[in-house]
Amino acid sequence: MKRVAAGIIVCNNKILIAQRKRGKDLEYFWEFPGGKIEPGETCEECLHREIMEEFNLEIRVGKFFMETSYDYSFGTFVLEVYFAACPDPEIPELFEHEQARWVDVEDLPEYNFSPADLPVVEELLKLDDLETRLF
Repeated sequence: MKRVAAGIIVCNNKILIAQRKRGKDLEYFWEFPGGKIEPGETCEECLHREIMEEFNLEIRVGKFFMETSYDYSFGTFVLEVYFAACPDPEIPELFEHEQARWVDVEDLPEYNFSPADLPVVEELLKLDDLETRLF
């Protein structure tokens, strides 16, 4: 089982989503950015590190949102999902993804999310104002 920190990164009430690269597991699926938690690292530390490495974005990690898991053919992944704030609404640099977008919550169902991320989409659609839930 692999533990992964994922971020609901919010700026101006929009969420950052990213599309996985060709040639990787789950290629072209959309996801909430994040990565594998290293030994001795907290979820918050992991999320901060991964977002800096993959997008060169500075974020402020906020409240825990939810946990979800999925059994893929290549292993079980547990996503620990946190809200985070980003002061810069520009599209970030892409080091690990095909593309990234800032999207409205109601537009999330238009994207083909990885199976582990789908429960997160479902829960986000139930919320009203993201900005008030961050911290």
